Amino acid sequence: MPILVFFVAHYYLSLFTQTFYLHRYAAHKMFTMNKFWEKFFYLFTYACQGSSFLSPRAYAILHRMHHAYSDTEMDPHSPHFSSNPFAMMWKTKVIYTDLLKHNVEAPERFEGDYPVWEAVESFGSQWYSRLGWGTAYVLFYINFATAWWMYLLLPVHFLMGPLHGAIVNWGGHKYGYQNFDNHDKSKNTLALDFLAFGELFQNNHHKLPLRVNFGVKWWEFDPTYVFIWSMDKMGVIKIKRKQQVPVRVAA
Repeated sequence: MPILVFFVAHYYLSLFTQTFYLHRYAAHKMFTMNKFWEKFFYLFTYACQGSSFLSPRAYAILHRMHHAYSDTEMDPHSPHFSSNPFAMMWKTKVIYTDLLKHNVEAPERFEGDYPVWEAVESFGSQWYSRLGWGTAYVLFYINFATAWWMYLLLPVHFLMGPLHGAIVNWGGHKYGYQNFDNHDKSKNTLALDFLAFGELFQNNHHKLPLRVNFGVKWWEFDPTYVFIWSMDKMGVIKIKRKQQVPVRVAA
C-alpha cells in the first residue's frame, strides 16, 4: 500500500506542478502571483518533479514554440513527425536541452515573462540532483515494496515530467474529438480528464490559449481549474485573463 500511495502522490503532484506552474503560469501567464508565491511554487515544482525537474524558462520557450508551430515540422513535439512516443520524447529532449543550456537562441517573441531562479534551475538540472532523487525513490521501494512487480514503477518516477508531456502531446494531438477547427491536429482526448488534469483538452487549449479553464463544454471537467479558481479566491494568485468561448462551438 505505501508504494501505491507514493506512486499516485508523485504522479499527481508532478502533474499538478507541470500544468499549474510550468504551463499555465510560466508559459502563458494566465494568472499572476507575488514573488513569495512564485518562489514557493518554483521550489514546490522542483520537489514534486524531483529527478525529472523541468526548467520553467526552458519549458515556457519550448511550449510557446509548440503553439506557434503546432503540428508542423517546426513543432518541437508533434506526434505527426515522430514514429512513436519515445522518438517524440527524444526529439523534445534534444530541443529542451539546447534551450536549457543556451546552445540555441530562441526567437525573441518566445522569450521573457517567465519565472527565473538560476540557482534552482542550475542545481535541479544537474546529474547529481537527478541521481539523488532517483536514489531516494529506489531506497523508498527497497523499504516498502512487497512484490517484485512494484519495482517496474521506478522508471516512471525517474521520467515523470517527460512522460506527462508525452501523454499530453501524443494523445492530445492524435486521439479524441474536436470542438474547433484550429488548422492543426489538436484534439480533446478525455471528457473527464483525470489522467492529465485538464491537459488533454488540447483542441480547446489551442483555440483559446489564454483561457484558464481548459474545459469548454459543460461536461468537460478540468481539475486544475478548480485549484486555480480556489487559489484566486484565497488571494494566492490572481486570474488576469478571462478568454471567452466563441459563440459558435460545435455541439
